[in-house]
Amino acid sequence: MMKWLSEWWRGGTATVEPASARDAVRLAQLHGESFARGWGEGEFETMIGEHNTLVHRLRLGRKTIGFAVSRIGADEAEILSIALDQAHRGHGLSRALLMTHLGHLAGRGVRTIFLEVEENNQPARRLYDRTGFMVVGRRERYYKQPNGEQLNALLMRRDLS
Repeated sequence: MMKWLSEWWRGGTATVEPASARDAVRLAQLHGESFARGWGEGEFETMIGEHNTLVHRLRLGRKTIGFAVSRIGADEAEILSIALDQAHRGHGLSRALLMTHLGHLAGRGVRTIFLEVEENNQPARRLYDRTGFMVVGRRERYYKQPNGEQLNALLMRRDLS
């Protein structure tokens, strides 16, 4: 568990800690608010219970306001999703969440991290650029939106060693 920024933004202490099955409902809610196709409670319960998946929640005081999920394979991992409650974006909490999550991945022997991000998602791209990720590929029309639009994905990589 990591705490920082005591009494941050009048909301209490921000804390990154492992998620548990009881967090699945809130994590699914955050995911649904953040992405066109949200993951359900059952999907989060499954990921939280898997040995090769690392799920952290970000709490501000008593309220869970974000999460990060990665799947680990040997010395590599893929960030599957990161989300933060809209009301708390733009204050550096996503970066703190991501950096803490990466530290835990490194502690589990992960040396290389991959992720995919929608090419047009500028806030996420800024986060990943600022935390050392580099674009290593592109997938045309990878993300399908509810309105039928197809958006490109960028494949990004960061080495931890």
